[in-house]
Amino acid sequence: MFIVANRVPVAAGWEETFEERFRKRAGQIDQQPGFVRMEVLRPESDEAPYVVLTTWRDKASFEAWVGSEDFKLAHSNPMPKEAFDGEGKLEMHEVIVASEQSG
Repeated sequence: MFIVANRVPVAAGWEETFEERFRKRAGQIDQQPGFVRMEVLRPESDEAPYVVLTTWRDKASFEAWVGSEDFKLAHSNPMPKEAFDGEGKLEMHEVIVASEQSG
């Protein structure tokens, strides 16, 4: 598994707009080959960024999505610069150990 964490510092007052953009696109990324899951995490403190986690079968699946028309469409109408309180950060991780509760 391959996980991408996009840390997005959303400026005060723009939270609902940011969240709504994901609600409107919910299900679009699900159609991509190798896609496993997406989670949008709302921070509990004002100092922390939003975190958008996407899980992929492998790095190649993520890279294929980045090169897809759906990716271009999803990123074609960005929010204005004032909606962000700093630079975002993209982190990529290969899962080496995973544990889940069964049942």
